[in-house]
Amino acid sequence: MPVTVAVDTTGADLGPGEVAAGAVLAARQGVHVRLYGPAELLRPVVDGVANVEVIDAPLSIAKAPDPALAVRSNPDASVVQAVRAVAAGEADAFVVAGATGAALAAGLMHVRRAKGIHRPALALPLPAPSGPVTLVDVGANVEARPDHLVQFAFMGAAMARTSLGIERPRVALLSNGEEPTKGTPDVVEVHALLAERLAGHAHVDWVGNVEGVDVITGAADVIVTDGFTGNVTLKVIEGVSQAVVGGIRGAATSSPMAMLGGLLMKPALGRFRKQIDPEGPGGAYLLGLRSLGVVPHGRFTRHGFSQAILRAAQGAEQQVIDLIHSDLEAAGALRRAPSAVASAASADRSTE
Repeated sequence: MPVTVAVDTTGADLGPGEVAAGAVLAARQGVHVRLYGPAELLRPVVDGVANVEVIDAPLSIAKAPDPALAVRSNPDASVVQAVRAVAAGEADAFVVAGATGAALAAGLMHVRRAKGIHRPALALPLPAPSGPVTLVDVGANVEARPDHLVQFAFMGAAMARTSLGIERPRVALLSNGEEPTKGTPDVVEVHALLAERLAGHAHVDWVGNVEGVDVITGAADVIVTDGFTGNVTLKVIEGVSQAVVGGIRGAATSSPMAMLGGLLMKPALGRFRKQIDPEGPGGAYLLGLRSLGVVPHGRFTRHGFSQAILRAAQGAEQQVIDLIHSDLEAAGALRRAPSAVASAASADRSTE
């Protein structure tokens, strides 16, 4: 039986039809897709395509200023219906186009956090010439405690192993210097915790601290930080990347001689552009819930949305959520229930 992915279509800059076109591409590769959005815009795109069904859900809360309130107040919204389908077992994973806040709020309310997880995190594979670098968290948590960041590291590593095919991911912590003593007190504490938890790990290599200049150089496969720093880092990378691509395009058309050189370099530049294409990885993975979610950028084209759906299906097939939980449990990084903590403290006192 094919994996089913529930897709909210209403947050895409190019409209629900572009998401539907991406769903067609994914369906042709064997994924069953349930599209939630305005049926009059979706059905003409998917008419006659096998493995795609349309659920009429025209209400969008993608731009709502308070996503949590919007999710609670609008049970018929497209994103709520898509996420609720996963919670009910009607789909295996969800994709929400361009509405991170709504995806997180709906996921927490209906799918809920996996047992022992402090907070969900957004893990984004950044395209780089040397291969994708997963940055986690990129915006789900503006502030995060050291134990949260430890969990983020295992989440990102498990995702890199399953969805990106990196057999032994190298994990690093984003800081303002490579030395273990660099960074805020929380960053220094996280460094010590990760060095302890990842030492001798069967599937992960601990790199240590990396600086901002190393984010996409291939120094690590997974880089951990809080959501505020991760989101700022992501936006800077996106801005610089767009400026570089625009600068190259402008230089290549600045004179007849430059245009000739541009033609000669076109194949190589095309390969480079493909390597750094932000649509290739499919978007950010929402990890830490009981099921997998993927949040592609709202400005993606059908190619990016198809990749998001395929990545969500692949993650569900490979049971990335179960793998994350197993790694966290083996490392002792799961949140302990208050009763368990109290029992442990009582046992410690009894042995004193």
